[in-house]
Amino acid sequence: MIVRTLKDCENSERNVEGGNWKSVRMLLKDDKMGFSFHITTIRANTETPIHYQNHLESVYCISGNGEVETVEDGKVYPIEAGTLYILDQHDKHLLRGGSEDMIMACVFNPPITGKEVHDENGVYPLVDEAG
Repeated sequence: MIVRTLKDCENSERNVEGGNWKSVRMLLKDDKMGFSFHITTIRANTETPIHYQNHLESVYCISGNGEVETVEDGKVYPIEAGTLYILDQHDKHLLRGGSEDMIMACVFNPPITGKEVHDENGVYPLVDEAG
């Protein structure tokens, strides 16, 4: 059994700063669960281009508000507490923080190693444990 607290993960190398966002990576590839789990804060009044070409992601909003726009068709979806959005087609999207920070629970498949940050195209590269 693995037991971790958010507080412990926040005070470790699992807390990754991304500028418009912060990701606390509680479950990673080396835990061998087949997915990774993060608590991510999307900062208010920001816009982040994202395109997970190598990963699928499900995102559940715990608190806050914002919106996600799918780039291909320009559709905009409001996000508030209780909203789940699923990037099941490697959707290129714009994630916008609203008037307050959004706290999100995120699941990635395949799992990330914890070293990933968005590249210039908003992509997480596939990374092995060696980096």
